[in-house]
Amino acid sequence: MSKLTHINTKGEAAMVDVSAKPPQRREAVAEGRIMLAAATIGLIQKNQIKKGDVLSIARIAGIQAAKQTQHLIPLCHQIPLSKVQVDFEIRPKAIHITATAITVAQTGVEMEALTAVSVAALTIYDMCKAADKKMRIEGVRLVKKTKS
Repeated sequence: MSKLTHINTKGEAAMVDVSAKPPQRREAVAEGRIMLAAATIGLIQKNQIKKGDVLSIARIAGIQAAKQTQHLIPLCHQIPLSKVQVDFEIRPKAIHITATAITVAQTGVEMEALTAVSVAALTIYDMCKAADKKMRIEGVRLVKKTKS
């Protein structure tokens, strides 16, 4: 088993020291989906959800969440985000969410991309909960990460 990086010599939770690592361009892509009733998807497409433009608000929520990841995940580093993009693909029974996060830093942006997808899905859920009681968020995962 590999050594746990977020545990100090006393077995306590600790933030990893990345100061010796060189800054590199890093990109992470995450995805997930929210399952919705076809009628709810129709309301979203027609902009008839009472709380407003669901996908525009969910996109902004995802971007804002990525920028706040270090406040949500205790041992995440504060990193400068160069770009966060949140995209939606409407499918017959779901909205597929993809988030891309890019930085030039000493550590990766996986958590930021995953946070963006998760909060975008939660925002859709919140905005549609009066119209659809059976929504389900699923499949949130890291698709790829690169550094160069």
